[in-house]
Amino acid sequence: MKLGARIFKTGIAIVLSLYLAQLLHSPSPVFAAIAAIFAIQPTIYRSYLTIVEQIQGNIIGAVMAVIFVLLLGNHYIVVGLAAIIVILLNLKLKLEKNIGLSLVTLISIMEIQGGSFIQFAGIRFSTIMIGVFSSFLVNLVFMPPKYENKLYFKIADTTEEIIRWIRLSTRHDFDHQLLKTDIEKLKESYIKISQFYLMYKEERSYFKKNTLEKSRKLVIYRQMSSTAKKALDTLKKLHRFENELLHLPENFQQSIQEQLDCLIYQHEQLMLKFIGKIPTQPTYSEGNVCLNKKELFDLFLTHQKEYAEHNNPHMYHTMQIVASIIDYSEQVEHLDTLITSFHAYHSNEVSIEEENTE
Repeated sequence: MKLGARIFKTGIAIVLSLYLAQLLHSPSPVFAAIAAIFAIQPTIYRSYLTIVEQIQGNIIGAVMAVIFVLLLGNHYIVVGLAAIIVILLNLKLKLEKNIGLSLVTLISIMEIQGGSFIQFAGIRFSTIMIGVFSSFLVNLVFMPPKYENKLYFKIADTTEEIIRWIRLSTRHDFDHQLLKTDIEKLKESYIKISQFYLMYKEERSYFKKNTLEKSRKLVIYRQMSSTAKKALDTLKKLHRFENELLHLPENFQQSIQEQLDCLIYQHEQLMLKFIGKIPTQPTYSEGNVCLNKKELFDLFLTHQKEYAEHNNPHMYHTMQIVASIIDYSEQVEHLDTLITSFHAYHSNEVSIEEENTE
């Protein structure tokens, strides 16, 4: 089990909220700690959005608590009724994420007994807001997340695994069931890539130069993700139609293998080219035989003629494999164009730290 940054920051936020609440002589510092737990977010931008929404949610909870206690008292049935109203108001205002903290505010205020109700309500509300601001401060200062690192390495690791399986599949040197299991894992990895992309997109830049650079990076990372997805689609086709591949003419099988070998090699080079680990000049020529999509397509058409008079699904399955390879190659070529263009404007500005991103 790994002690992640968010776990560590939650602990720091609890300590800070309790310390500040005691420093300000709050009678119930535990409510500050509870609020701090709700307010921790994975990015600074989300933390900012959360603090704005939670202020609104806390005001709803506090106002409803004061109204219900002054009008109906604080009987437990009244507390339940007030909770229903608070939930409905949060839903109406699209503050669903703040329902929990609004209810904490509501209950913490409504349980107060005595004549100085308004004063105690203000103290409880302030205590809870101490916890919210403590979490925001921790998110801002302690271990700001580097989602670009996480995003790049997740794409790189997923791409590497897909490429390894494609290389084995074209040589029919793999376990069918094991590949089926790994394809499901790769689908989950792609979902994680999408999450990291959104996190990185939400990170805000404070200088115009950085904003422009990041905008271009976002385009590249989106294309990296799309290219990895097409590679995975190609792998799925190779796995699903393994039997059809085995029955193709030898020259056709060889052409598919050469095409894919060249594609995955270029894909690997582009991932390294982006972070400056290999020269930015292309290491292949446009007319390279293994990148000749027309030849591959012509081979398919020739092969198709042999089945023109037969209603054989083999032809349609082969067509899906060829179409997937061509689509994958176009995505790789587009990624190459984007990375080359990026380095023309931002030479040596990609900084990816070696770290464990899981």
